[in-house]
Amino acid sequence: MPAEISTERVSATRRTGRFGRWPNWALGLLVAAFAVATIFGTAGDVSSLVLGFFALWIPAVVCWVAIAQGRSRRRDLYLMSAAVTVLAAGDTYFALATTGGVSLPHPSWADVGFLGFYPLMFAALVVLARRNIRGLASPIVLDSAVGSLGAAALLAVLLDPILKAAVAAPGSFSTTVAFAYPLGDVLLVAFFVGIAASHGTAIGPGWTLLVLGLAIFTAADIVSVSLHLNGLYVIGSPLDIGWPLSLALIASSVDREARLGSQPPRSTRALPEQTVPAIATAAGLIVLILGTQLKISPLAVVLAALTLALAAVPLVFRQRIRIADAHRQARTDELTGLPNRRALYADVPALLSANPHRTSALLLLDLDKFKEVNDSLGHDVGDLLLFQVAGRISGQLRTEDLFARVGGDEFVIFLDGSDSVRAEAVALKLRATLAQPFILAGISVQASASIGIAGYPDQGEDLTMLLRKADMAMYTAKATHSGHHVYRGTDDTHGEDRLHLLEELRLALVDDQLVMHYQPKIDLKTGDVCGVEALVRWNHPTRGLLQPDDFLGLVEESGLMHAMTEIVLRKALDQAATWTGQGRTLTMAVNMSPSSLIDTVLPERISAMLASRGLSPALLVLEITEDFLLSDRERARSILTRLQATGIRISIDDFGTGYSSLAYLRDLPIDELKLDKSFIIPMKDDPRATALVVSTIDMAHSLGLRMVAEGVEDTTAYSELIGFGCDVAQGFLMSHPVPAAELEDWFATRALDGSALGQVSG
Repeated sequence: MPAEISTERVSATRRTGRFGRWPNWALGLLVAAFAVATIFGTAGDVSSLVLGFFALWIPAVVCWVAIAQGRSRRRDLYLMSAAVTVLAAGDTYFALATTGGVSLPHPSWADVGFLGFYPLMFAALVVLARRNIRGLASPIVLDSAVGSLGAAALLAVLLDPILKAAVAAPGSFSTTVAFAYPLGDVLLVAFFVGIAASHGTAIGPGWTLLVLGLAIFTAADIVSVSLHLNGLYVIGSPLDIGWPLSLALIASSVDREARLGSQPPRSTRALPEQTVPAIATAAGLIVLILGTQLKISPLAVVLAALTLALAAVPLVFRQRIRIADAHRQARTDELTGLPNRRALYADVPALLSANPHRTSALLLLDLDKFKEVNDSLGHDVGDLLLFQVAGRISGQLRTEDLFARVGGDEFVIFLDGSDSVRAEAVALKLRATLAQPFILAGISVQASASIGIAGYPDQGEDLTMLLRKADMAMYTAKATHSGHHVYRGTDDTHGEDRLHLLEELRLALVDDQLVMHYQPKIDLKTGDVCGVEALVRWNHPTRGLLQPDDFLGLVEESGLMHAMTEIVLRKALDQAATWTGQGRTLTMAVNMSPSSLIDTVLPERISAMLASRGLSPALLVLEITEDFLLSDRERARSILTRLQATGIRISIDDFGTGYSSLAYLRDLPIDELKLDKSFIIPMKDDPRATALVVSTIDMAHSLGLRMVAEGVEDTTAYSELIGFGCDVAQGFLMSHPVPAAELEDWFATRALDGSALGQVSG
């Protein structure tokens, strides 16, 4: 893949955890074994203690290993893992300290671990709610709040005896600790019911496990506190199975979510629209009715009243809520939850008019090569990337900065009250944060962005002009690979030229303006011409013959490389068929860009093109750069194996110029190496360059690979390469790349001269 966006498909072991699925099976077996030992064993025996220890700590280990292997940066998963760990520590202390029937004082150090679970889990659920709530409509958020309050009111009634007993316990600190448990359970239930209510059953398998684990934990905790306060709790009872089971479910949830990576919140709901508020309202009414007949907790009454009050809000303000929600949705990007183009055009002019004399800056950010992510990995992974990019950028901006997605992979940041110096500093910070790999459903994606900067009022006095200037600056940054660029007056011409050239390029692909030049390759053992390399040129109607450096960058940026590759292959294979028909059998080498190689049906398409012309696949050599091999080893192996299986030969172009190990030579299906001219040209003056060439030739032969030397420009280098055992040479000494007709003349002249080199052409 290109340097801007490279993908590394994480191995199957990483996608399911390095040890596969065994952590989940181990958790289940441990809990089952602990349950059997608890029910049928003797309380406090060694087997129960050992199994209990593992049943508590294995979930913690699973959590942290899942986070480490999934490279997750989600704070909610870290907090959940910490909650599981502190609870395991508290439970372990309690089990060890009470061995042999010893009683612990209340409170004890075990309470630190038990109570530590609540704030950590609350914090995790808050992070989860904040992460997902921006993608939800207002009525869904309101339903979530109603569900939380209704569940809390009902639970407060059930916990009323425990709350009263806790308050009646002697000692202020002991009372606080005793009261903290049922209160924590009430809040915990409110939290996870609210989150589940906001998503319905569409919450996903990972969070279904979490909700189930928290429900079991709460139930076990409530029963345990009740038994403790009445002096009925017995160590080793079936109740003790509840906590390891809840931890195992929470750990499985963390493991699954860490492997899946961050995903956009689901906006669809699986439950009918009025299910949650109806159940919550009924619960609130039941609590209030009970309050007229029985003496129940004031907390339960307050929670029930709040439930009914919130449930009534949609009835009283239904129209306003709908209008407000429709307005919010019209201004919000559905995928990222950011303001959209409509919001940008409404808010930025208001900010400019409110402070007409204050300097501001607008940044237009465009992901480099984003189209290749969509094409190679699918639009679902592309959406995940955009969602995570939005999250990372948001974390680097001030609350007063306006951040919007304006379409595709383009984002706009408006820095109110900032000059170009701060704008450049922000651009550098954003590019740095995007440079860290993204983990998307088991795939590591390396991304970068080009950022154009325009300042108010110097570069424009309204949003339209600022966007236009920032767009020009962004394309300058893309063309120069500088990462970011502040608009200058000269960018106007560059931008207009670029747009004009792009339109001409699109026309060139349709009007057959691309032409092929061919450079011969000489077999150094026989002196015969063994093949040619096909090189594309653009026969521009007004600018003349353009070299690849003049237009290939624009082809890549505009997403036209697939179309150009099709044309180049067709023209090259047509010429190969012509020569074959004349009795001249030559291999045809064609350069393949990384963006062309991500086409999953490429092997089948090329095979069909060869078959339609009656050509042997062995005549086609695909030259591939090291960048593609290094950035996505698994994808490279897959596509190259399929290509080689058809009989096509694979050559590594510009070999030696990449910054890499040589491991891919062992792992990937390769037929030849093409040593870059930067090693060949210095040979006559640099003994070290000569030594590198010799060792590379020897290495290639030891691996069963053929060695091609390009850039041969003098007879000394040609002779030395023969002596070194190099297989093939090409370069200006033999011929420049020329049209097929001129190469025919070169063949004829060479045959008359009887020279191994022939006549220098061009």
